Amino acid sequence: MARPWDKLSDEEWEAICKRCGKCCLHSLQDIDTDEIYHTNVLCRYFDLENSLCTIYDKRCDVVPECLKLTKDNVDKLPFMPKSCAYRRLFDADYEDKPTPSLKNRVVSELNIAAEEIENYIVDWDDL
Repeated sequence: MARPWDKLSDEEWEAICKRCGKCCLHSLQDIDTDEIYHTNVLCRYFDLENSLCTIYDKRCDVVPECLKLTKDNVDKLPFMPKSCAYRRLFDADYEDKPTPSLKNRVVSELNIAAEEIENYIVDWDDL
């Protein structure tokens, strides 16, 4: 079955993104319950000032756990923030509204010890 977004060009697909960086926050998944926990720990390669990934074209090579949003997986990723603009393609409950910036709400992964990431779990309305 054809989905509405299948007809988008690569440029149109990329233009959907608001460059908020919320998908660049580390998320944790409980291995027993599959529940997703969002953190305020931001990937080292996301530039908050310019709202972009500094290694965008090679991000999946440099950071193997970085998941590229594609037309084939966008509606199957449970960790996507509720405010992600791509959700409007498939989520009937999506509300396109301004969301708070990540500035002053996040910490770079460079500034925490990996084993302490659970201490950074957040429950923001916009995630």
